Amino acid sequence: MAEGAIGPLSGVRVLDLSRVLAGPFCTMVLGDLGAEVIKVERPDGGDDTREWGPPFAGGESAYYLCANRNKKSIALDLKSPGGVEAARGLAAASDVLLENFRVGAMGKLGLGYEEVKALNPGIVYCSITGYGQTGPYRDLAGYDFILQAMSGLMSITGEPDGEPMKLGVATVDLTTGLYAAVAILAALRHRDRTGEGQYIDLSLMDAAVSWLANVGSSHLVSGEVPGRFGNAHASIVPYQVFRARDRYLAVGIGNDGQWRKFCEIAGEPGLSSDVRFASNPDRVRNRLELIPLLEGVFLRRDADSWIESLWREGIPAGPINTVDRVFSDPQTVARGMVVEMDHPTAGKVRLIGSPLKLSGTPVEYRLAPPLLGEHTAGVLRQLLEGGDP
Repeated sequence: MAEGAIGPLSGVRVLDLSRVLAGPFCTMVLGDLGAEVIKVERPDGGDDTREWGPPFAGGESAYYLCANRNKKSIALDLKSPGGVEAARGLAAASDVLLENFRVGAMGKLGLGYEEVKALNPGIVYCSITGYGQTGPYRDLAGYDFILQAMSGLMSITGEPDGEPMKLGVATVDLTTGLYAAVAILAALRHRDRTGEGQYIDLSLMDAAVSWLANVGSSHLVSGEVPGRFGNAHASIVPYQVFRARDRYLAVGIGNDGQWRKFCEIAGEPGLSSDVRFASNPDRVRNRLELIPLLEGVFLRRDADSWIESLWREGIPAGPINTVDRVFSDPQTVARGMVVEMDHPTAGKVRLIGSPLKLSGTPVEYRLAPPLLGEHTAGVLRQLLEGGDP
């Protein structure tokens, strides 16, 4: 058990054989909730993301730091019999095993689900791959960017007359990591009731397709192929970015009551009674006429003036913050979304906080992202002695 852990997952041990982002993000969430996470890395360099920089802090990349707190790192060579044997021992003493190797690779090492299940029938074993354990693409390598393309997400992102565009963060990896955490928690609940572990097969492709949500549903219902709307919305108008006198802002008017309020604020009450724009379906049909009118309206005032007026009337709006502004925003600060931890080489390191706010078992920030192999000796010594790793 993790020292001093009081989180809802305290007493749960996770053997993390994953690297890069989807798997590590999942296990960081579990670690934040109190699980003991043992991160297995190759001795010659460790997790690939350790070198994905600059920037670096204390020799560790910012990329690696973003997804690896609340873990212990051990260095094992899984190509050696000794390394595999140590990993098997850890799997036998764990509640969860997560890996993101190519399909079939873990079985060749003697660490596949059936082999681990024979050692530990209650194990919750989660595999994350590009395309899943089945299907014609199962053996292909999968990366977030490629899956954003293949899932259709890029076809609906970007300007209508521009090129398809990926999102600014690895959203497929992050989504898959969150799905993995949900599935693992559900499997642990089942294990606690029945004593039975199980196998979880997660793919980046499946996660990305699920993100199509209402846009995918619109295609399944209508048969029409969705296009790109830039910063606008396919089904709601106005719901997009506008240029104010000094800078851009985002405005989302989600119902006709908000529309009428907006028209009063804007000094254009006639727009709300215009039959072309009276209801949202009308505004969607006539967006090419309405949006140029609104662009002229927004240029009359500064962005902060608009936002203040819109917030006062309960209309969703906000500034388009740069990342530095996000982390200094009073709401971000008040919600504890930046945390500072002591790191063995970087001194104080600032990390993005957890969004999970639990009243009785709050998230804990116990361990800074570990150095490569920082905990190898202690974990393996305890395993050999038959105690808790």
